[in-house]
Amino acid sequence: MTAPALIGILTVSDRASRGDYADESGPAIRAYLHEVLASTWEPRERIVPDDRSMISAAILELAELGCCLILTTGGTGPAPRDVTPEATEQACTRMLPGFGELMRHESLKYVPTAILSRQTAGICGTALVVNLPGRPRSIRECLDAVFPAVPYCVDLIHTDHPSPPRLETHPDRLVAFRPNKP
Repeated sequence: MTAPALIGILTVSDRASRGDYADESGPAIRAYLHEVLASTWEPRERIVPDDRSMISAAILELAELGCCLILTTGGTGPAPRDVTPEATEQACTRMLPGFGELMRHESLKYVPTAILSRQTAGICGTALVVNLPGRPRSIRECLDAVFPAVPYCVDLIHTDHPSPPRLETHPDRLVAFRPNKP
């Protein structure tokens, strides 16, 4: 039996980290993954304030715990406290800007302010890190856009690993793209 894939869910919010209000974004990511993933997985959840070093440290910690995928939510706008992209770049060794480009393109179908988003993605250790917006509805829209590429990206990151995680989706909900092998 294959071990469940570990997936990090990192909420970045000053107010949620202080307990001023309940985090809705992290649970929205968890609900989405339960809906889309057919393979077994376990969440590793964290909430941190909008602090670059704390965000970066949380990403590194989740990667060191063995998460193959880390989804962040919040802190991607132009406000001075929005530092999630910078923290992601600090924690990652390689960046994957196509994720952010596609999410902004998708979000522009719904709101003209999508151009203000600075979402990105990168590789931290053997984890794919993807920045998501902070609103549950926007999270779903962005994940629907990029998730077809996520399982194959995780496969590629783990090419040289003896027991790589394998993310499978419910094909009636979302078809993950994996190229046919000759």
